[in-house]
Amino acid sequence: MVFTIPEGLHPDLNPLAWLVGTWRGKGRGEYPNIEGFEFAHEVVFNHDGRNFLNYFSRSWILDADGEIVRPGASEVGFWRVQPNNVLEVLISHSTGITEGWVGTFDGPKIQLVMDQGYSAPSAKIVTAGVRLYGLVAGELFYAYDMAAEGQELQAHVWSSLPRSAE
Repeated sequence: MVFTIPEGLHPDLNPLAWLVGTWRGKGRGEYPNIEGFEFAHEVVFNHDGRNFLNYFSRSWILDADGEIVRPGASEVGFWRVQPNNVLEVLISHSTGITEGWVGTFDGPKIQLVMDQGYSAPSAKIVTAGVRLYGLVAGELFYAYDMAAEGQELQAHVWSSLPRSAE
């Protein structure tokens, strides 16, 4: 895959430049008391020249025929590179949860661990999380393990997303 640094990208973000763009594909999910499901997933990373990436993620629940049944989860956030390949990520969910994540990047591999979380009074309580992002065979691979509502940390959702031509 040919890759160039996006024009106007803040130099601090050069190690994450491979993320910039729109990624679309499908994923799967499961969790105790939630039947396994498939979803369409779109992730967008963009920038405005400052030293952070803007992050947008949205999904749609699919039926057995791959047709959209309803909207799924959506998230917005900011990704900030720190010295020594450290990454700080802030993510807010449409479900009333906001999280701070800290992790590391090594080329096209990103590992994040939830540092702190806030849940609105009507939202579920998420007590731990681990996220993995990586470039695998030219696609954005994403996996999210979660501990919520008294459950142990375990796999929740994962997807593989080709880069959109847009």
